[in-house]
Amino acid sequence: MPTLRIALAQDNPVVGDLDHNADLIRRAATAATAAGAHLLATGEQSLTGYPVEDLALRHSFVEASRDRLVRLAAELAEDGNGALPVAVGYLDADGPNPATIGPVGGRGVRNALALIQDGKVLFRYYKRHFPNYGVFDEERYFVPGHELHLARIGGVDVAFTICEDLWGGVPFAVAAEAEAGLVVNINASPYEQGKQERRLALVRDRAAEVGAPVAYLNIVGGQDDLVFDGGSVVVGADGAVLASARRFASELLIADVEAAAAADADIANHSTTAMSTSVHVLSAEPAAVETRIEPSHAPELGRLEEIWEALRLGLGDYVEKNGFQSVIFGLSGGIDSALTAVLARDAIGADRVHVVSMPSQYSSSHSLDDAADLARRCGLHYSVEAIQPIVDAYLAEVAISGLAVENLQARVRGSLLMALSNQHGHLVLAPGNKSEYAVGYSTIYGDAVGGFAPIKDVLKTLVYELATWRNEKARSLGETEPIPENTILKPPSAELRPDQKDSDSLPDYEVLDGILTGYVDGDAGREDLVEQGYPADVVERVAALVDRAEYKRRQSAPGTKITVKSFGRDRRLPITNRFRGK
Repeated sequence: MPTLRIALAQDNPVVGDLDHNADLIRRAATAATAAGAHLLATGEQSLTGYPVEDLALRHSFVEASRDRLVRLAAELAEDGNGALPVAVGYLDADGPNPATIGPVGGRGVRNALALIQDGKVLFRYYKRHFPNYGVFDEERYFVPGHELHLARIGGVDVAFTICEDLWGGVPFAVAAEAEAGLVVNINASPYEQGKQERRLALVRDRAAEVGAPVAYLNIVGGQDDLVFDGGSVVVGADGAVLASARRFASELLIADVEAAAAADADIANHSTTAMSTSVHVLSAEPAAVETRIEPSHAPELGRLEEIWEALRLGLGDYVEKNGFQSVIFGLSGGIDSALTAVLARDAIGADRVHVVSMPSQYSSSHSLDDAADLARRCGLHYSVEAIQPIVDAYLAEVAISGLAVENLQARVRGSLLMALSNQHGHLVLAPGNKSEYAVGYSTIYGDAVGGFAPIKDVLKTLVYELATWRNEKARSLGETEPIPENTILKPPSAELRPDQKDSDSLPDYEVLDGILTGYVDGDAGREDLVEQGYPADVVERVAALVDRAEYKRRQSAPGTKITVKSFGRDRRLPITNRFRGK
């Protein structure tokens, strides 16, 4: 049985930066050649970045992708890597360059994979299945392909597929009919909790279906509210994990894979009711593997460490890829801003994190002390800007009271942060959590102000879990716990009126988050939640708060998605909406 040495480039592309992404592919090719690889695969749309969204509707961008692919093929040959077959994900389209492109009424845009060798594009495979749920809108942009391409490499017929093809399955069934010896599946699959386990189970199912190993490659990195977690894996026909890459980090995964030899020496073309197939024989046979490499197996991450790494990478890449040198936000002494502070330090380094304490007459001394203590523990830039004189100046001119005064304090703080952002170029972070965004327990243009919301998809109960875990991790490493114990233990409060506590306005967070998980993430109705044991009056109250806060969420900053349904492109409800249901 032949052995193929395959290299999977788990890289971090940047949407729209074709030259940078091409350089990542070239570096991976050089490393793969040095390792004696027979094949290099790169991620879904590795040349353009993913998702390109409405850039796919610009013919200039599609042409730039096509042109850059041809140049990349020549560059790989110039680098001395011409003999190495390289699978590249990119954006393509059918036919010449008309004025309109798209899935309807124009040239068909393709989510594509090209196999390159000797400075030439050998074939182009077009993705068959499109995700059109959750954060995905691929049916808006792409038309499907109907041909499966196999490359005969080292006597093995290797089939190539793209992301959702794994979930839809038709290309894998066709690969089985064509007796493929290996299937390569390139992905841009965003993270959410529990998804890696589902991916691995599906890869194993497909490997059993094809009767051949499957190489699953995923990109890594943050892109707006998405974060891609890598976790590339090679699975044998028996379901055994042959090699695996780290999560949330770039890596070139190299694995030796035993695969069945091609059935015959002839070039075979097949046609089925689902897809046609063609086999391409490469220009030169690679050298046989003489010394097997030790397989790489990445360590598994615990639940909270996995979530932390997703949040860290999502925030860090948003800052880096958008060209910000530093971040700023209000450090109140509460749990949300504390967690945001440690997350920002871990993501971009303490010297780039600026925090501001903005006390009013209702700010407690222990909160001010906790904020200063955390900034000292983490080595952050810390300043104090008292807001009471500004609030008093407003009140001297405008007659308001009650909730309006509470919101005024938050908006003064938001204005201060934006002024400091404008002055120094900081990115303002909004430290609100998912529970608060859900029920509207935040002030629009106040504490919700910012360009990115790092914990926007983190429920309040999970905020506490992560804070406790991060302190425990620091202790295990012999480091100072970053979050003061008092910040974790004290009752949460916005401190906008005397003796205020969150529990004055909201149910206990354990109850609230349980209802939100059902109502928001699971689309459960009110009666469903009552049947689960939640009090009917509490369910009605929480659901009404969620419904009324839609207009606020629509204006909120993006934040890293970690759950099955985040606030953003995952969940699209009308703002004007009188349906309440049961």
